[in-house]
Amino acid sequence: MSASAPALDPGTPPIRVPHVGLVILALAVGGFAIGTTEFATMSMLPLFAQGLGIDAPTAGHAISAYALGVVVGAPVITVLGARLPRRGLLLMLMAMFTVFNGLTGLSPSYHWMLVFRFLSGLPHGAYFGVAALVASSLVPANRRTRAVGQMFLGLTCATIVGVPLASWLGQSVGWRWSFALVALLGVATMIAVYTFAPNTPADAKASPLRELGALKRPQVWMTLGIGAIGFGGLFAVYTYLADILLKVTHMSLDAVPWVMGVFGIGMTLGNLIVPMLADRALMRTAGGLLVWSMLTLAVFPFTAGNVWALGAIVFLIGMGGALGTVLQTRLMDVAGDAQGLAASLNHSAFNAANALGPFLGGLAIAHGYGWTSPGWVGSGLALGGLLLWFVSMAMDRRDDEMTACESC
Repeated sequence: MSASAPALDPGTPPIRVPHVGLVILALAVGGFAIGTTEFATMSMLPLFAQGLGIDAPTAGHAISAYALGVVVGAPVITVLGARLPRRGLLLMLMAMFTVFNGLTGLSPSYHWMLVFRFLSGLPHGAYFGVAALVASSLVPANRRTRAVGQMFLGLTCATIVGVPLASWLGQSVGWRWSFALVALLGVATMIAVYTFAPNTPADAKASPLRELGALKRPQVWMTLGIGAIGFGGLFAVYTYLADILLKVTHMSLDAVPWVMGVFGIGMTLGNLIVPMLADRALMRTAGGLLVWSMLTLAVFPFTAGNVWALGAIVFLIGMGGALGTVLQTRLMDVAGDAQGLAASLNHSAFNAANALGPFLGGLAIAHGYGWTSPGWVGSGLALGGLLLWFVSMAMDRRDDEMTACESC
């Protein structure tokens, strides 16, 4: 089988459920909960820094602890849970997420908060990986990316609704209540998944060793590399966007959330539109998104002086976030019969991007290149992802030629 061919037979019938839309909505609620806690924590750094008696840079380690939890938890939990039915695994993951976010809100000290943020991140990647497999199993093969994109709408909508709501709650009644809100969303997800997700039995052939087989596939590593590098540019700009709006665009603090919301709207529309293209030409769409990100991030520094131009380019940069959905499907295609691990590792890759982009963008600012320099850094990272995309495409062509020769 070609490395680019779907691991599952395109003729495999989808799992029949009474309402596919309700299943995907249930999965999306979990994405909304995860997106809210991940992004709102960034906006509430000053609040829990003050509440725990630490400075802002120290408080920022809580974000790193969560990201580390995602990177560790995605492969470990997916491998250990290989033999569990998918609905049961989703419920277990969301139970972990709910408990540890609730405990974060009860943290008696900074060090306990670090522990609970790390534990909160553990189910993140595994949840999205399993949810993507469930969503794609409900529809025909030519609609898989659209189904995954619809599931991811929960995550993107969190940047529009969940993050402002959690931030408002944190400012109004205290940051601990924001984590209580996230825990409540976790409970809602568990109820929805239990009610609507199909209770299909576990794959009898599944095993931890089979899942680990994904790591032997070069195209899995190539796809993860595209995400870890190519997606870093988006995070490079998003991390410093608030500072750019205040110090370069000279907007008021009250107006900053509106521009952040424009970014979220761009991500949401991207996940509605781009998957329809990806279902027709998956890798060409991925390459197009990398070019899109490279160009929009390069234009970003020139727009920072005008709020309308900046808002427009931020919207376009946000649309490039659909790359996550496209690469999620690509990983399921190239993983063979180890789709669970490959799908969850997608989020380890994007958390690596979330670390790499802001780090390099911060270096550029610190070395005197200006607040808008993360745009140039991001464009370079998108170019790096595009170079890996070319290598991956060349590997696909080589494998196709070898398969054709074997059949002669």
